[in-house]
Amino acid sequence: MLSVSHLTKFYGLRPVLRNLSLDVAQGEFVAILGPNGAGKTTLLRILATLMHPEGGSYTIDGIDALQQPLKAREMIGLVSHQSLLYQNLTAYENLVFYAQMYGVGKGKNVEELAKQALQRVDLLRRAHDLVRTYSRGMVQRLTIARAILHEPALVLLDEPYTGLDQTSARRLSELLEGLAVSGRTVVMTT
Repeated sequence: MLSVSHLTKFYGLRPVLRNLSLDVAQGEFVAILGPNGAGKTTLLRILATLMHPEGGSYTIDGIDALQQPLKAREMIGLVSHQSLLYQNLTAYENLVFYAQMYGVGKGKNVEELAKQALQRVDLLRRAHDLVRTYSRGMVQRLTIARAILHEPALVLLDEPYTGLDQTSARRLSELLEGLAVSGRTVVMTT
């Protein structure tokens, strides 16, 4: 599903990634561990086609992500440090907006897709509350709903447990287990 070969990235003269290679099969859940500054976020930003490496290559399900970034992005769900949610919209409005903006569910009812995504992350009962009223854990679950709304084959999560209490962390773990069980490939940093 994901094949990375000799990826290299520098910030100025400082190497951040040096000839990084890895292969992740479909349905695998991989956690990348390392201290702050080790290059984990940089790696995910490159894999999400948001940043270019100085060297190396990578494919997502056989698609050369450097040559065809738009096609690769269709296969990626990203949960980054920022939620990318609109605080003055409800959870439901956010998901409908993203579904329409990205053309998710062509021929399908976008409103129904949003409801299904909210149900998957256990937020359906709070669907019509403004995002700014959500706890950190709820925002994180809604961010995951946004990231998986288009049923991506590859889900990238950048330190998703940061700032979560034990209950929220447990719910997030259950949600991530569900992603892995559903056959998605998951790469998470921590």
